[in-house]
Amino acid sequence: MIDEHFIVLGVARPRTSWLADVGSWANSSTLPLEFIRCVSVDEVRSRLLSNRRHSAVLLGEDCVGIDRDIIDSAREAGCAPIVITETSARRDWISLGAVCTLTKPVGPDQLLSALRDHAIGIDRPTPRQQPHSGSVPSASGLLITVLGHGGTGTSTTAMALATHLAENPPILCGSSGSRVALIDTSLNGDQALLHDLGDVVPGLQELVDLHRTTNPSNDEVRNHFWFSPKHGYDVLPGLRRHQDWSTLRRRTTLAALASIHRCYDVVLADADADFEGEQQTGSIDVEDRNLLSRELAAHADLVVLTTRPGIVGVRRTLQTLRDLAEIGVETSRILLVVLGAPRSTRQRSELNRTLARLFREALPSHELPTPVMVPFRRDLEPLLHDGSPLPRSAFSSITAAVTDLLRVIEPTGSEMAFQPAPIAVVPGHLGRTA
Repeated sequence: MIDEHFIVLGVARPRTSWLADVGSWANSSTLPLEFIRCVSVDEVRSRLLSNRRHSAVLLGEDCVGIDRDIIDSAREAGCAPIVITETSARRDWISLGAVCTLTKPVGPDQLLSALRDHAIGIDRPTPRQQPHSGSVPSASGLLITVLGHGGTGTSTTAMALATHLAENPPILCGSSGSRVALIDTSLNGDQALLHDLGDVVPGLQELVDLHRTTNPSNDEVRNHFWFSPKHGYDVLPGLRRHQDWSTLRRRTTLAALASIHRCYDVVLADADADFEGEQQTGSIDVEDRNLLSRELAAHADLVVLTTRPGIVGVRRTLQTLRDLAEIGVETSRILLVVLGAPRSTRQRSELNRTLARLFREALPSHELPTPVMVPFRRDLEPLLHDGSPLPRSAFSSITAAVTDLLRVIEPTGSEMAFQPAPIAVVPGHLGRTA
């Protein structure tokens, strides 16, 4: 029986009978398993992140915190998630990633059969196979990420592009009538204010929370958006407070982004220009904080980077371009927009030459995208105050450049967009511990 020995985690509400039954079967050697009873989902997550291998995790569906994230965490750790349900399951756990469900009362033969079918014994010499993720496939919708540092005009540029694409659908989206969405993913969201929505509920947090325990339909996803009749597109309000990023679980957030990508023909994301992750800082919390900007930039068909002229603006632009290259964004998919550019042709030429020279020194293997220069306009603030559409003439050079790029670029959308595969741990390495 050495080849059939399982290490099983279990979590459910207190005084749940099947927990005691499984523990009894393990202690009496009725089943070839070692059972670790956990008091909470957080303890399960900590054990999954440790360097010890586990065969399966038994999840009581009535336990607080049983959702898509803990199921995906188990799959990432090579552990088979099995959900214990009542006579009729409350949710479609298989579509959320569970390998199977067992209906109470659970017998020893039933549990052993499930472990043999879906789990791997810890003493087996064969390598552990990563189960196929039950992710939501993304559609071939167009994703444009507009990002920049605070005060560079990122939000107003995103609004102008959304208005233009709602009126003039790109060739990649086919005929007219395409659905356009503007999502606010900045840590300091301003789109609800700029569109004068009057409320910020429902918004990004509610949409992400919807994906914790279900795969919502397209109509359910669109119900979290606000239609702006003045602009002609749907708006998803962002976080209400900066610190609310901590409520967005990674897997659930990725599933929400995949649903948005599936529901709309064109998605414009207003994002931050901060991409630091665990590799740069050694902190998984920092990577979770920047999850939205990292994923939206990495999977975007086109990235529009807004900046300002001047010493600080040039330095921040070069740093952001370097960060984008590090996370795998091709510079050919980046449109650099300089807002508040000088009106003098000579000064614009000097700015272009300076950017090109510094960029070649920083990233010699990449080519700098041709910047779009937009002069400063003083008449935009009253329009923003009233929640009115911005004049086409103010951003005509940007919309024209975006339209031209969309004609030549190839879509990056793939079946596994926003659903990255788990990273294998090198044998002998502890990996990430709790």
